[in-house]
Amino acid sequence: MAEQLPLNDYDQLSLGDLRHRIRSLDKPELESIRDHEREHGNRVPVLQLIAARLDELDRGAEPAPGDQRNAPEVSGAAGGSPVSPEHSPTGNTPLRHGVYDQTPARGRD
Repeated sequence: MAEQLPLNDYDQLSLGDLRHRIRSLDKPELESIRDHEREHGNRVPVLQLIAARLDELDRGAEPAPGDQRNAPEVSGAAGGSPVSPEHSPTGNTPLRHGVYDQTPARGRD
């Protein structure tokens, strides 16, 4: 069903991204997003954001120009994180005040 939504990769959008992308949606498109959210994530902040935008449209606001179906895909939405353990830093703890043997044994086995 997500492929029928008016926003690409809707389920991977952060609240901040969603805040900007819904501005170009009209009332029926927003209602379809709201219904999808209620059935799947039911995230209160997202539902509040959608309700506020629907209220703005009811009071005469116009959708922003542009078609969100042409928006670029969300980074990392398809394949996960490209980070691997070989790119992670080593698990060392810096010395306290630069004095050897005064560093607590944090993170040591």
